[in-house]
Amino acid sequence: MTLQHKHLIIRATIKKPPSHNDVNTLTDWIRKVIRSIDMKILGGPYTTYCDIKGNKGMTSVTIIETSHIALHTWDEINPALLQLDVYSCADFNPEIIFKLVNEEFGAIKIEKKFINRENGLEEVNLT
Repeated sequence: MTLQHKHLIIRATIKKPPSHNDVNTLTDWIRKVIRSIDMKILGGPYTTYCDIKGNKGMTSVTIIETSHIALHTWDEINPALLQLDVYSCADFNPEIIFKLVNEEFGAIKIEKKFINRENGLEEVNLT
């Protein structure tokens, strides 16, 4: 494997945020994302719901063989908010992740940055 240093950052407003009852559903979704981009799990996913007023939402983190994936959602605000980081030393297709976010959460708007961290923080153009 040729090492990459790609970091995908997503901020999305969503129609269907996971609720406190959806820990297993979100964990399964993270596993689906990982399989879809041909990565392997080393640890996790570790998923939990935060019920502190003003910060209510789900968090899930997974250690993958090539780095990590972290997802946070906030369901008290309207529209709900999702933030997702995928960092990997292996190549992956970010379009797959955009599609899965939209299918699962009903994305209203997806903002994204794809960064090559090999020799700095060079932004990679997304088509």
